[in-house]
Amino acid sequence: MVNFIFFGPPGAGKGTQAKLIADEYELIHISTGEILRTAIKNQTPLGIQAKQYVEKGELVPDELIIDMIRNRLNSYKNPKGFIFDGFPRTIKQAEAFDKMLEELNTQIHAVIRIKVPDQEVINRLLNRAKIEGRSDDTPEVIQHRLQVYRTNTEPLIDFYKKQNKLYEIDGVGTIEQVNQRIKQIINKFL
Repeated sequence: MVNFIFFGPPGAGKGTQAKLIADEYELIHISTGEILRTAIKNQTPLGIQAKQYVEKGELVPDELIIDMIRNRLNSYKNPKGFIFDGFPRTIKQAEAFDKMLEELNTQIHAVIRIKVPDQEVINRLLNRAKIEGRSDDTPEVIQHRLQVYRTNTEPLIDFYKKQNKLYEIDGVGTIEQVNQRIKQIINKFL
C-alpha cells in the first residue's frame, strides 16, 4: 500500500488533483472536506458538531477528524493506497495519524505540497463560490481560512521535511500542468 498526502492552502487544487491521480493510479481519495460537507448536509451527529466550525472557517477538532479517518480507512479491504486531501491539518493530527498508520502496518510515503500565492487562492475560492455556491467561500471566511492555514497547518512543512517525505510543486498553471508535476513525484513510488 502506498499513501500520499496532498497539502496546501485552501483553493490550491488538492481535491481536483487528488481525484485525477486517484482515478489514474487506482488509489482511494480521502477528502476530509468532502466527508465533512456530506455529514453537514445529511445532518449526522458529526455534521451537526462540525457545522459550527466549518461555517466560521475554523478547523474541526482533532478528535472528531481522527475518528472519522480511522473509520474510513477501516472500511476498505486490501486497498492499493490512499491519497489524503486536507488531512492532517495540525501537528497533533499528523502525530496521531502516523501512529494510526503504524498500527495498520503502513505509512505516508510522500507529502506533496502544492504551492499557490495568496491572491491566486483568493481568486480561485471566490470563483468556486460562484460556481458551487459554497457558503464557506466568502472574502472574510477565505482570509480567516488562510490565517488558520498559516498558523495551524504550515508547521507541517517542517514536520514532514524532518521525515524526508516533503515534495513541493508549483500549483499555478493549468490543471494538466500541475497534474504532470505531481505525477513526476507519484511515479517515484508506483
